[in-house]
Amino acid sequence: MKIIIAPDKFKNSLTGMEFCNAVEAGVLSEIPDAEILKLPLADGGDGTIEIVNYYLEGKTEKLTVNNPFFEPVEASYLFSDSSKTAFIEMAEASGYKLLKQEELDCKNATTFGTGELILNAINNGAKTIILGVGGSATNDCGIGMATALGFRFLDENKKEVKPIGANLEKIEAIDCSNVNPKLKEVDIKVAVDVSNPLYGENGAAKIYAKQKGASNEDIDMLDKGLESFATIIESTFKVNPQTVKGAGAAGGMGIASKVFLKGELKPGVELIKELAGFEEKIREADWIITGEGCMDSQTLSGKTIQGVLSSAKAKHIKVAAFCGDIQMNEKEIKGLGIDYSDKVINYSKNNKDAMLQAKYYVSEMAKAFAKTFEK
Repeated sequence: MKIIIAPDKFKNSLTGMEFCNAVEAGVLSEIPDAEILKLPLADGGDGTIEIVNYYLEGKTEKLTVNNPFFEPVEASYLFSDSSKTAFIEMAEASGYKLLKQEELDCKNATTFGTGELILNAINNGAKTIILGVGGSATNDCGIGMATALGFRFLDENKKEVKPIGANLEKIEAIDCSNVNPKLKEVDIKVAVDVSNPLYGENGAAKIYAKQKGASNEDIDMLDKGLESFATIIESTFKVNPQTVKGAGAAGGMGIASKVFLKGELKPGVELIKELAGFEEKIREADWIITGEGCMDSQTLSGKTIQGVLSSAKAKHIKVAAFCGDIQMNEKEIKGLGIDYSDKVINYSKNNKDAMLQAKYYVSEMAKAFAKTFEK
């Protein structure tokens, strides 16, 4: 029997690799001759970098770049010399994790540091860059990132504007004449976990800017700036940002990645699956065991379990889901295409116990699953 173990993490409780090891131990205790393949996944959110490194086997490159307010900060990214692939999280240079709550002010924040990380990876010889755009403190539509790569954003007097969100409305033209020529030689893939448009009621500013320190007045100003800048993007690159799914991700880094980096926007789990060689490795599998902290109505919104199900259905492989909790009824679970499910709270004393002992309970779930095959 061939079993693939392909989970996401249980947030604040269990890493993807810990899940894999616990399930493997549980299954092998009941089915010693089972063929087990561990393929942990992630959806592009926090913790993705550890999963990426499982496949990349890269080294950590550290450098000093600009934080969201043009102050020096040490940031890092992963680089695999053998595959010439870099994995960059924009949160490393442009994330709210770098700031205290009272410091958040996305109208004056920049993605310049993210551009510096990309430039460093290119200069290191990267031929493929995977860019994760979650956790940003910015709303500059990526003009900071693009400035670091040689783009210039000009006002009505042909003067270069400071690349922050508050200046988007001042931009009248984009000068592409000094863009780093090496950028054309790199294949850039962008992990996007939202589908928001660039501007409007569901756009970058109106949905996300408040949590990045914007007042109501700031939000209106930023939204107008994004709408104004969208016309400049369209006239320069012949792309209407409002037609691009995920354009509003990370304060407009979605559309910025597409037009400035010629990047391909994809759900994070799909990019990790590509990195893992997932489609090839699951061939001939009898079961895929997946899982996440809580399975609910959001599970089919670009999350790991959805990525597993789409691959499994295409190859007629059965899927088991081991989760911390499942907030769906049996009919809904079956409707997703899940053939077997179990949850930690079926075993634990309470939620605290479930969090602390998740590894043990997941192993017990795996044993119970394996026992269903006993003759």
